[in-house]
Amino acid sequence: MSKKEWPLWEVFIRSKQGLSHKHVGSLRAADEQMAIENARDVYTRRSEGISIWVVASANVFASDPNEADSLYEPANSKVYRHPTFYDVPDGIEHM
Repeated sequence: MSKKEWPLWEVFIRSKQGLSHKHVGSLRAADEQMAIENARDVYTRRSEGISIWVVASANVFASDPNEADSLYEPANSKVYRHPTFYDVPDGIEHM
């Protein structure tokens, strides 16, 4: 398999201070293991990450930005989804 045929991978890193993974970029690799190793070398050079996820770009499906109005409009009519209706108990830090 030539390097031109290697699939594109999306890379997500969880930082030491974070609770969730964040997309940091893309890279090409022959397989999952190589993608993890390359992501470690490229995106965590300063030991800022504690977890790496890689996802083949071909497996990522996104909404169409041109359809954003119709996609997100129904949420505006459901006021109970807004956090203003809930009291957060004392001692809860990550909400």
